[in-house]
Amino acid sequence: MNKQAATTENGTSSRIDEGAERVKQATSHAVASTKEAVERAADHVEESLHRATDKVAAGANRANEKLSDASERGRAAYDATMDRADEWLEQVRDYVREKPVQSVAIALGAGWLLARLLKR
Repeated sequence: MNKQAATTENGTSSRIDEGAERVKQATSHAVASTKEAVERAADHVEESLHRATDKVAAGANRANEKLSDASERGRAAYDATMDRADEWLEQVRDYVREKPVQSVAIALGAGWLLARLLKR
């Protein structure tokens, strides 16, 4: 009976070892599959983040270009306005030099009219 018990014990032990090996292989396969899925997901997330970053950078560059263009247009308009104001001021100075009495009369009339309007 010892031989038969030993043989049964060896057979059971062998089946347990085979079962354990199958479980190890299954868990290794499951872990490997999970690792691959996580790596694919991480790669996808990384690519998405890179695309989003590129889009944000492109938008910021466009906004910066538009701001620069608007700034240049504003500066040009300011310069043009200042040039016109200087020309107008020069014309007023020339008029005052050519016709001082009329200039004083116009200034007094404008002051009187402004005072009347502000009193109301």
